[in-house]
Amino acid sequence: MAAPEPTRCGWVLDDALYRAYHDTEWGVPVYDERVLFEFLLLEGAQAGLSWRTILLRREGYRRAFAGFDVRQVAAFGPRDQARLLADTGIIRNKLKIAAAIANAQAFLRVQEEFGSFSAYQWQFVGGRPQQNRRRKLTDIPATTPQSDALSKDLKQRGFKFVGSTIMYAHMQAVGMVNDHLTSCFRHAAVAALARP
Repeated sequence: MAAPEPTRCGWVLDDALYRAYHDTEWGVPVYDERVLFEFLLLEGAQAGLSWRTILLRREGYRRAFAGFDVRQVAAFGPRDQARLLADTGIIRNKLKIAAAIANAQAFLRVQEEFGSFSAYQWQFVGGRPQQNRRRKLTDIPATTPQSDALSKDLKQRGFKFVGSTIMYAHMQAVGMVNDHLTSCFRHAAVAALARP
């Protein structure tokens, strides 16, 4: 007899790709610069779309955006933009593509100022993941004062597609907050990953 499926957050679709993302990535604290840039780029691309739409194109984004190498993306020029606009493996939105390149350039400026984008980003939660105890999906906010502050600061630094709602989704994805429901099998596991 097969083992029963573990209890997951209510937003998880009955889709293997979505379940794998929830079970292995969502909420896990991320400090790696390349992965932080990847999620920043993907969250911006998601604006107005479902996260599943982006997950289905993640490999396309990885290929199109130089494996999320921020220095290479920051150097993209008009020919690269034309190539990306013709790439069916990604969302072909002119504004989002231009924003991804501009954000890569801004990302490099933040790295230069703070030593790493990770150090910059994590300061908005005091350097440690916030451990929330949400019981139901309706307890999870769309924005928080921390996402408001991060969004405002990023915009001042020239980033695009970084509204507070997008940034809160980013904070959830990279584990700055643990928003797994308390009933979810990942809540305690993710909480245990927090740096001391």
